[in-house]
Amino acid sequence: MPGFAEAAQAILDAQEAESVPDREAVAYLRGVADGYAQHAGAIRVESVWSGPSTHAVPVRATSQVLVDLVAEAAHELVLMTYSAKPYSPLLDALGAAITRGVSVMAVVETLQGAGSAMGGSEPAAAFASVPGVELWHWPPGKRTEQGAKMHAKLAVADRRLLLMSSANLTQSGVVRNIEAGLLVHGGAAPQRAAEHIAELRSKGLLERLR
Repeated sequence: MPGFAEAAQAILDAQEAESVPDREAVAYLRGVADGYAQHAGAIRVESVWSGPSTHAVPVRATSQVLVDLVAEAAHELVLMTYSAKPYSPLLDALGAAITRGVSVMAVVETLQGAGSAMGGSEPAAAFASVPGVELWHWPPGKRTEQGAKMHAKLAVADRRLLLMSSANLTQSGVVRNIEAGLLVHGGAAPQRAAEHIAELRSKGLLERLR
């Protein structure tokens, strides 16, 4: 367990320096071990893949994980994607989430921000059929590095579930292409991701599209 050895050594050092009885030191060590075990048990990470599957190695499909994550959201849902195209299962799940009162926001790249790297419709247009989705972007004028892109692809539900993937929110990304990602249940990562995006908004680095 990461960090346990250091915590245990600190207790042993204190025992020697403070002449703590062995029985008391053992009790402290057990308490620390129990705490670390509970923390480790509260975090679960799964591998998530798009594209062809294999029977020998069972993995979760990006398309299903994404829809399930949206369906599990009770209060807040945050999405980020570089490219986006209408994908009916996701749009249906987002509509249902908004109907049950979930706050839904999506941060997308824009054609202007992507430059010659992207063509076709604006990524924001993929969410046109779900009017309750708040759309945000990273304005080119706020990008201090030349050629910088809004290239993150993730989904966070209620700050307790985090999907990070190479897949864009397109049918090609979540179904056809070979894409890889991780689904994190619990722990600090989902909360930190949502907090970081909120901070980017509060500092004006992200601006509202609609």
